Amino acid sequence: MLLQKLLKGIETGDPESAAVVNEEKYIQHNPQTHEGSEGLASLFARLSKTNPKVTFVRVFEDGDFAFAHNEYDFADLKVAFEVFRFEQGKAVEHWDNIQPMKGPNPSARTMLGGSDEINDLEDTEKNRELARNFVEHVLVSKTFSNFSLLVAEDLIQHNPDLIDGAAAYQDYLEEMVDTRHRIDYRTLHRVLAEGNFTLCISEGYRNNIHTSFYDLFRFEDGKIVEHWDTIETIAPKSEWKNNNGKF
Repeated sequence: MLLQKLLKGIETGDPESAAVVNEEKYIQHNPQTHEGSEGLASLFARLSKTNPKVTFVRVFEDGDFAFAHNEYDFADLKVAFEVFRFEQGKAVEHWDNIQPMKGPNPSARTMLGGSDEINDLEDTEKNRELARNFVEHVLVSKTFSNFSLLVAEDLIQHNPDLIDGAAAYQDYLEEMVDTRHRIDYRTLHRVLAEGNFTLCISEGYRNNIHTSFYDLFRFEDGKIVEHWDTIETIAPKSEWKNNNGKF
């Protein structure tokens, strides 16, 4: 897959990996990376000096989009979601969300463990809408009346601070309402999906700091049965190396 070829340049530092990018059209949404393949080539060269390792755990396709759930070893371990939009075999737009590895959580789940089997392709659009409904109504609007209809009771939880089960997830989210300065989802920007997996890209605040939330959900029979996430602080605009914004 082109996404994997491109990101393997992080390991090798090979500027040819960035040749997958269409420089004339490329829009970079990582605020700390310059535009175009030149920006990526410089990034790859810098990271390669740390003897990095890129491990692809889950890779998905959704039309012109490809997205991956990865482990990065840049002297320390990080968990990342990478999203690329392609046109005619070239990357033309990129988003990501990266968090230091934490855990395992109290249920002994790691941030990258769990199912990676893509199935139920015929349910892609249904699951996309279910995920959108959950994020918009529960996470953004803080309405919990339909929580049990959307989340399986035996939810498998990979958030490093939580335990398994819908009850624990709901209690955590409701606590966030009572202490809104801690985590506050404001806007759902995009829902990507392939079969039983959906990735929701949202914007909000954590401890009153501008934050990007990426939530990956796995569905079975119309309910969320497994959840992964990354949470990343958005750098102040004065520190951005491009003007495209995080989203």
